[in-house]
Amino acid sequence: METASAPLIVWSFGIAAGAYALFAAYLLVLGPPLQSGPRVRWMFLAVAASLLWTGISWASFAAAHPVLLFASSLSDVLRHGAWFAFLILLLRPASTGSRSPLPGWLTPACWLSIGGALAWQLSLAFGLLAAEQWLRTALLLALAMPVLGLMLVEQLFRGVADDSLWNIKPLCLALAGQMVFDIYVFSEALMFNRLDPDAFAVRGVVHALTVPLLLLATLRSRDWTTKIRLSQRAAFHSATLLMAGLYLLFMAGVGYYVRYFGGDWGRALQLALIFAAMLGLGVLTVSGSVRAKMRVLVGKHFFRYRYDYREEWLRFTRTLAAQDSPQAMGQQVIRGLAAMVESPAGGLWLREAGQDSYRQTARWNIPVSDAQEAADSPLIEFLVSSGWVVNLEEFRCYPGRYGELEIPPWLSALPNAWLIVPLMVGSQMTGFVILASARTPIDVNWEVNDLLRTAACQAAGFLANMQATEALLEARKFDAFNRMSAFVVHDLKNIVTQLALMLKNAERHRDNPEFQQDMLMTVEHSVERMRQLMMQLREGATPPGTACGVNLPDVIERIRREKADQGRSVELQLHEKLATRGHVERLERVIGHLVQNALDATDASGRVAVTLERRGDRAALEVSDTGHGMTPEFIRERLFKPFQSTKQAGMGIGAYESAQYIRELGGEMLVDSEPGKGTRITVVLPLFAVRTESDLREKESA
Repeated sequence: METASAPLIVWSFGIAAGAYALFAAYLLVLGPPLQSGPRVRWMFLAVAASLLWTGISWASFAAAHPVLLFASSLSDVLRHGAWFAFLILLLRPASTGSRSPLPGWLTPACWLSIGGALAWQLSLAFGLLAAEQWLRTALLLALAMPVLGLMLVEQLFRGVADDSLWNIKPLCLALAGQMVFDIYVFSEALMFNRLDPDAFAVRGVVHALTVPLLLLATLRSRDWTTKIRLSQRAAFHSATLLMAGLYLLFMAGVGYYVRYFGGDWGRALQLALIFAAMLGLGVLTVSGSVRAKMRVLVGKHFFRYRYDYREEWLRFTRTLAAQDSPQAMGQQVIRGLAAMVESPAGGLWLREAGQDSYRQTARWNIPVSDAQEAADSPLIEFLVSSGWVVNLEEFRCYPGRYGELEIPPWLSALPNAWLIVPLMVGSQMTGFVILASARTPIDVNWEVNDLLRTAACQAAGFLANMQATEALLEARKFDAFNRMSAFVVHDLKNIVTQLALMLKNAERHRDNPEFQQDMLMTVEHSVERMRQLMMQLREGATPPGTACGVNLPDVIERIRREKADQGRSVELQLHEKLATRGHVERLERVIGHLVQNALDATDASGRVAVTLERRGDRAALEVSDTGHGMTPEFIRERLFKPFQSTKQAGMGIGAYESAQYIRELGGEMLVDSEPGKGTRITVVLPLFAVRTESDLREKESA
């Protein structure tokens, strides 16, 4: 070790020793009693071993004594052993009958590394090996211990229950930080055959920085009780981490020999080898085939069942819920089923409503196919009657297992077609998924078949609900269009009635110039109204124009004149000139409809009146008649509802449309009627203030 780094190393380990000393004191004085359980005791022993290691390391570099240096290396091994024991104890199942989440080889490997490191340290102390022979293996063992420790931490973090994760997270962060730094220090030392003085100098500081996290973990888990579950995902990541570690160790050894036996090009070849090793690791990490092989390996050799059903169900549900359109949902169904068997591609064939065949509606990594399968074909009948997942590779080798099944030519010609998964909803089949051959050989046994069939039923339910929702939305669109058409037809009926009356009067007044002028104005007005109705029907929107101030007396007067031209009189009582906010044409149509209904319900000798007055901050427009009236039941149950009318030729649209528009304006319609005596409908609308003076005059008067 370089002399210039010695003072920094002394300070570094001194700070770490002080941090561990304070932590150990806290555990003794304020922490949980050591009699609480073995986990509490081993936690204290691990902290004490860390304090012993940092203290001896501080003393050894301060005094530069070889015996203390040997004791420092020995105590570092003991420190790893104490933390190993604590982590293994945390990972031990609470109940005696439960299975340990640790792979069977991991615990022996940990203790073997500790035993080997102790034996190797003692071999140097007793002079059994020369220093040059001893160094390479010592560095390898020093690297193996944090690698195995990191695997224990990873098993703890991935295997702990969700409700205990918050408690254990600081401990995992602290120990992972220590071990990742040690892996960096000793892997570099193994590659270059010497310790990096700068990295080794801050090793104590790194450990001191993790002590607060250990303290936080102790505060959150005073008795260190954790709920550990067996997870295939944890085993998969652990196996992957082990393989990556072994790969890097192997490449480090190759790099060492390349450097020292490569002559002048040794360092250059070593750097090229390092880059190639990292690139190869990256390629292996992102390779779907390698991941698939690792999953199959872990599921086959470390677990009784191949799948972690909870994880598979959650992942499949998240996949289906990720999209909300039928086209995207189809691809998500393919991806979800393919992920269960490591398939890289697939297609979905569905039977649309009203169709007699199944067609490709979604695909993933396969070409578009125009092939159709009739609903009464042998393949479909077999899938519906049996509900089986058809393995085409098995069918080619043992066709007798599938009875009378016949594979259509287009399916036989489909590249890499492997599995046919029916999508069943009860006894009906909505479609089927064809999956391509897996990335790695997979034995399609009863477990795979049951999982695919169960997931396919769930996917079929999602697709059926999506199709039903789309059909409902389409029906609602048609319903809205039909409703709008009914409104338009109702307004057209009024226009036709007006034009018919004009033609009837034309027989008597055709030579009257004033009548001719009124006739032209009526036709022009009718054409404009029909143009607006067609625009409303085409665009599905309200008539053009923005809401503005509408002078109600002017609207009422126009309606009175129009009815007078038709030979009916309407009495007006306009107490005040009031205005409201709305569309002139629509308000005139609403009020005109109410007046026309009053006239239709009243004999020629009866009375129809329109009254306009102010009621607080609102305008009250009252249309009353002495007609036949309405029953309370009709007002409560049928009035203002579409397609409900008391008139023989009525459509029941006008009253509904009028009430809807008045509510849009923030108003209301009040009805008071009695059979045989008449009806009074009051339209209450918000007032619109009409200014008759400019702001300039107000400022001048002020």
